[in-house]
Amino acid sequence: MTKNESNIDRIIRLVIAIVAAVAAYSTSGALSIVLWVVAAIMAVTAAIGFCPLYRIFGMNTCKVKH
Repeated sequence: MTKNESNIDRIIRLVIAIVAAVAAYSTSGALSIVLWVVAAIMAVTAAIGFCPLYRIFGMNTCKVKH
């Protein structure tokens, strides 16, 4: 897997993960589960620097050296 997320993109994903985790902790039911899943996905993609949806849609926010 080659990285396709810039550092700013990764920071934004990490912030979204934290916000979603806090919201999931303070809610209950199906909404809580959905927010935990969103938090997990955002945290993992931020940690590894790769987003599968970016690959599918041909997007890349990471600057590549030529």
